Amino acid sequence: MITTKITKTRKKLRKVFNAKTLRCKAAKFFRLRLSDFALNKPTMAEKSLRSVILGAAFLMATSAVGPGFLTQTTVFTKQLLASFGFVILLSVVLDIFAQLNIWQVLTVSGKRGQDVANETIPGSGYLLAALIAIGGLVFNIGNIAGTGLGLNVLTGLPVEAGAVISAGIGIAIFLVKDGGKVMDAVVKVLGVIMIVLIVYVVYASQPPIAEAAMRTFAPLQIDARAIVTLVGGTVGGYITFAGAHRLIDAGISGVESLPEVRRSAVTGIALTAIIRFALFLAALGVITMRLTIDDANPPASVFQNAAGTAGYKIFGVVMWAAAITSVIGAAFTSVSFIKTFSEKLETRSNMIIVGFIAVSTVVFLAIGRPVTVLVWAGTINGFILPVGLTIVLLASRKRSIVGEYKHAPWLQIAGWLVVAVMAAFSVLTIAGY
Repeated sequence: MITTKITKTRKKLRKVFNAKTLRCKAAKFFRLRLSDFALNKPTMAEKSLRSVILGAAFLMATSAVGPGFLTQTTVFTKQLLASFGFVILLSVVLDIFAQLNIWQVLTVSGKRGQDVANETIPGSGYLLAALIAIGGLVFNIGNIAGTGLGLNVLTGLPVEAGAVISAGIGIAIFLVKDGGKVMDAVVKVLGVIMIVLIVYVVYASQPPIAEAAMRTFAPLQIDARAIVTLVGGTVGGYITFAGAHRLIDAGISGVESLPEVRRSAVTGIALTAIIRFALFLAALGVITMRLTIDDANPPASVFQNAAGTAGYKIFGVVMWAAAITSVIGAAFTSVSFIKTFSEKLETRSNMIIVGFIAVSTVVFLAIGRPVTVLVWAGTINGFILPVGLTIVLLASRKRSIVGEYKHAPWLQIAGWLVVAVMAAFSVLTIAGY
């Protein structure tokens, strides 16, 4: 009996101390410990969330800084000189208040702008969608023009041929299976390229930074049309809704998502502000040196005068990058305003986006005059901002839309100030002041 027990005990000890078993136990132990350390590593879901948040920020920023902005900035810097810094500063402030109001209300509700509008004022969603679609189409005609100008500088191709090639690239993005992910990647890469190249041109142009800083806060002149055009071109029309609609499409909504939403909005606003001021300084540096600005292609003159032939080619890259990202943003957001009205529109939204880009290209080829189109696109979209923001501010107080969420009073006040300022400047612009 005792011998049997000793034998069993020996067998158990051999099993416990078996080399293979020890290796397995050690492996399990170290896997456990390594998994503990890996807890802080982002999961695939977290990486995807961060990518969408950053993609929405870049979509808004690159939509705001399109070819229209490049042209408008040069044209108005030539007219207002250092005082144009005040217009940019005001546009950044208005941008912050408009974006935070619209992004937060829409993502809390989980509904797009047109649906929120219809629930706030019956029928207003259709009006807002029509205004956004028309404004987006006008803006996209200018964007297509910008792609043509960019490729013309880079390759010597006729502007019309460059526009057609670029439209084909934009269409291809929405024909692939994961169009949303491709769109996020494209706008992020091209956005970074734009920032780096514009900052280089600022360095080359050696602008009077001290004077620009002073006149940004103490302007010698204020131009109502410049404000409406620049704000319209950077936060007007579809642009204010672009990032919010992208987040909603990706399933980021509800009160619990507000930290991510705010982070995305602030990132987009910061990127836009950096590019705006950098381009303004580059243009101001060239004008201060009393170099000629070509009215046929104002921003190209800035880059060429600042950095010679290399600067001219850099302009081609920046113009094309700004234009193609804005083509993508305008088409995506404009169609997102009409696709929820019908299940058929929802399921065929990518094909409608393709048609939107195609129509924009055909209209540009028919009318030409890219610089004029680029400036007026911003002005038209500036009139839309007060309408869209008013509806969103009213919606922020309706429980049927935002539930128990309490919209911050300071955001409400700031939002109504933006509405008042933009409405007043729009009236002054129409009156010709």
